[in-house]
Amino acid sequence: MEVPLDAILGMREEYRREMGCQIVHDSWHARGFTTSYHLILDGELAGYGAVGGAPRDPKETIKEFYLLPRYRGAAQALFGALIARSGARAIEAQTNDRLLLLMLFDRVAEVSSPTILFADGLTTEHAPSGATFRRLREAEHGAVFAHTHEPKGEYGIECEGVIAATGGLTFHYNPPFADLYMEVAAPYQRRGIGSYLVQELKRVCRGMGRIPAARCHESNAASRRALERAGMFPCARIVQGAIRS
Repeated sequence: MEVPLDAILGMREEYRREMGCQIVHDSWHARGFTTSYHLILDGELAGYGAVGGAPRDPKETIKEFYLLPRYRGAAQALFGALIARSGARAIEAQTNDRLLLLMLFDRVAEVSSPTILFADGLTTEHAPSGATFRRLREAEHGAVFAHTHEPKGEYGIECEGVIAATGGLTFHYNPPFADLYMEVAAPYQRRGIGSYLVQELKRVCRGMGRIPAARCHESNAASRRALERAGMFPCARIVQGAIRS
């Protein structure tokens, strides 16, 4: 059956609303990294599924699975149809995406969960001695310390006359969420600089009318510590696994 595009877009907005949190790969749709599938039951549009992959990877991972409430009793059958039609080989879900998470545990034998998601939960008042938060001048970017994990940000912490940390915000997530990122130069780590930077980036983010969010790899203990000291607390994880054949 022919399905109006507006109907699909409307359902995706309902999915975003129900999630009520940062959707880490929300921008994949606009960037062409996913293929969407209509889910039809008894001749009616019941929902949609999105199957995608990172740039240059095949589109074989189920990223979204949304059903209108009255069709959720048929979730198992419709999810099976999505797998069959798309040829998906894996599932990746945020643990705060309850429907897709349940489908994942039904279909996946071994699950990995490397990424932790954070939500803003507390306002802090860190003020390390001698540290100043400010926007970096364009001319300063070339002289900033070499970054190994994150891009050089447009904001920084100056300490002892040196740019000790940089960070910024990215906005390719579902509104009104923005993602915070930062990196601290090795000589200034474990001095509260990272927490101070996250705290001030949160303030900038709120001033833009956005909601701060963040994520880090489970092995990055320093980043997690800085986020939590700045009032960003774990709210979910990303789980993934191959679909059982």
